[in-house]
Amino acid sequence: MSILFETIKEKNQQLKCFDVYDETFGIYGKIIKENFTVFDDKMEDSELPEHGNCYVPSYPKIDLPEFQSYFRSLYGGMDIQIGYSNGRNSNLNGLEYHKSSEVNIAITDMFLILGHIRDIENNEISVEQLKGFFIPKGTAIEIYQTTLHFAPCKVTDNGYKCVVVLPKGTNEKLVDSFPVNRFEDKLLFMKNKWLLAHPENARLIDQGAYPGIKGENLKILY
Repeated sequence: MSILFETIKEKNQQLKCFDVYDETFGIYGKIIKENFTVFDDKMEDSELPEHGNCYVPSYPKIDLPEFQSYFRSLYGGMDIQIGYSNGRNSNLNGLEYHKSSEVNIAITDMFLILGHIRDIENNEISVEQLKGFFIPKGTAIEIYQTTLHFAPCKVTDNGYKCVVVLPKGTNEKLVDSFPVNRFEDKLLFMKNKWLLAHPENARLIDQGAYPGIKGENLKILY
């Protein structure tokens, strides 16, 4: 285990923390063993905001035919988008899930706070049911559709960079209105994106996100 992970684990005892290579991660996803260092140079000029995070669904430098071909196979031939999430986030803030897997490639070391949809009751989940995972630089993971996740947290002052692969259209604005027939429809926030916000995240709630996270808005220290 790295010294950085041991430090994070020591400083965040409010959360059960694991290295992503621990067997505990198997509930939430799996490691993709291919080498993706080819993305390092291509992500060098990607935007890293001074504050908060940014998400780019499709980044031309990496959303290329040779990568599309590989990941479309992983998604069974579906159209996909290859973009990124970069930022300086430290807080939980929210939890989302998709009706599909999501691929993350850690361009830098980063940290994910994860949960499982089975623990959602009445459109709410407690932070006590969440776990944290340290993702070392260069690691690629598939996050299962049953896994609650959100933007990574930084583990250095330099922020984080993460390649994100999803089915095409995910996270776009909803253009149609839907009757609220199922209880989880209250959580539908964008295309293929169901979201529970922490009550302290006024920005998301003002946009219509459901305040479904109970407990502390966890902050990852390093």
